[in-house]
Amino acid sequence: DEGGAPASKLDGPPGRRERYFVSLMNEFKYVRGTLGKVRKRDIARTVLKSPGALVSKRVRDSVKEPFLDKINDGGLPMLNELLLRFGASGIKYVLDICADRKRHPVIFHCTAGKDRTGMITAIILSLCGVSDEEIVQDYMLSANVYSEMNDHKAMVGALSQRNLNPKTFLGAPPQVMRDTLESIREEYGSVEEYMEWIGFGYDKQEKLKIALMED
Repeated sequence: DEGGAPASKLDGPPGRRERYFVSLMNEFKYVRGTLGKVRKRDIARTVLKSPGALVSKRVRDSVKEPFLDKINDGGLPMLNELLLRFGASGIKYVLDICADRKRHPVIFHCTAGKDRTGMITAIILSLCGVSDEEIVQDYMLSANVYSEMNDHKAMVGALSQRNLNPKTFLGAPPQVMRDTLESIREEYGSVEEYMEWIGFGYDKQEKLKIALMED
């Protein structure tokens, strides 16, 4: 979700249900991450134009253009890269909950269960020894999620209003997850080392595997 971590918790007697709103990605994090990928000359041009954006829609649109181009060009692979970096504390929070058997059963989800949920699921499955291709196949099950939710037209409209390409962001292409798993290994060494990087060390990883794989 896009709230705090946790922003809400429902307590009760033993066997209670708890609800957490955990922040992985929001617009500020996305813009911050995208800013680091936009060419310096484009940033400088944007800064020079920015005073005119106060009075001119045309200038406002031109100011946004390099950022929107980078977001659309980067697509889901860049979104996943930013999720891993800027959503690290939220990912760790969810893993901590999943590793605590006293909190089981656990369900975690986002708007459609595709991107933020897909990333955490891929990390957990990889830790538990599931092959990359099986993770990819699992991810692909979300390819038509917005259509199944009868929300496809609404999401196309929402993305189009922000000048984002719906075809880029509404699917779950298998190569996106393959590339994401590969990029984790290139950037962090392995999924386990990524988990170490976010503060979810070896002992916690073992605890999570026991919680999920042993009776």
